[in-house]
Amino acid sequence: MKKEGEVRIPSGCAICGIFSRDGSPVNGGTIAKSIALMHNRSNGLGGGFAGYGIYPAYKDYYALHIFYDNLKAREETERFLDSHFDIINLSKIPTKQVESITDAPLIWRYFVSPLVHKIQDSQLEENEYTARCMIRINNSIDGAYVFSCGKNMGVFKAVGYPEDVAEFYRLEDYEGYAWTAHGRYPTNTPGWWGGAHPFALLDLSVVHNGEISSYDANRRAVEMYDYTCNLLTDTEVITYILDYLIRKEGLTLEESANVIAAPFWSTIAMKDQEEATRLAYLRKMYSSFLITGPFSILVGFTGGMMALNDRLKLRSLVVAEKGETTYFSSEEAAIRAIEPDLDRVWSPAGGKPVIVRLNKEAIV
Repeated sequence: MKKEGEVRIPSGCAICGIFSRDGSPVNGGTIAKSIALMHNRSNGLGGGFAGYGIYPAYKDYYALHIFYDNLKAREETERFLDSHFDIINLSKIPTKQVESITDAPLIWRYFVSPLVHKIQDSQLEENEYTARCMIRINNSIDGAYVFSCGKNMGVFKAVGYPEDVAEFYRLEDYEGYAWTAHGRYPTNTPGWWGGAHPFALLDLSVVHNGEISSYDANRRAVEMYDYTCNLLTDTEVITYILDYLIRKEGLTLEESANVIAAPFWSTIAMKDQEEATRLAYLRKMYSSFLITGPFSILVGFTGGMMALNDRLKLRSLVVAEKGETTYFSSEEAAIRAIEPDLDRVWSPAGGKPVIVRLNKEAIV
């Protein structure tokens, strides 16, 4: 009988990202080449990508990517969408037959705009209205799962190795200013299409390497605010926590990082009074959203990207720069596979976010 160390990779899962600070387009095939170098960090049970700036012709509309188990689920979902949104365009997402990608659901894409009178009747702002509609589809329509719903961005994921997933979705046909990628090695949860990374809500997307030991506490806390965690994986909760902190509570990215990877009390005590007071407030006010356990994450959002390790840096994370492009990866080799001549390479400290935005220098 094989021992545990022979059948799992304790530091498994691979993440990587590319961000063009000047907005220059990056082909989807580039991120696929990078993540492919970390093939052995995955086991074929999940791979995926998120691209930003990929739908310039429809940049003002929400781009919905939806999995359907059957035609009935699609028909029911489209009736719901038709009664809540103006559907500008709909079609199957183009895919390519790949031998290793099997049991694919129906995969459709919709560009939509909320109906004005529905927004007025709901007394919600546009993003909140759309988010609630997407959560309602996922919770109430059997066989339908909205896995991407942001503007001018999209998630592409499946059960398979990431390089095969990229080929399946014909990622070389897309260009964007930012990409994230994930190769999954699930250890505690099943591998299925909905459970592959990235996880997304509106324009926020998350890829994650690690395990969340505080998942039950985090899940109970975030579900108090009308989120539902039903995708059979711990990573889903990170997306909802960040959406709540940033979009609903108005915290900055830096403040959100100081919540989910809050400094130890002993570290806070060493800060000057003003900084210590600020950090202590965040830790006390949002104590239920502290994420414990080993993790490294990449958070994509419109116009930017954030990389963050857990406080003890128990998962690898490398950042590099070349000109106006910033790279993130679990391994330096995956960055050098697409850009061998780098200007700068470093490994961020635990709990310290690295944030990049369009037309701005990286913030460490």
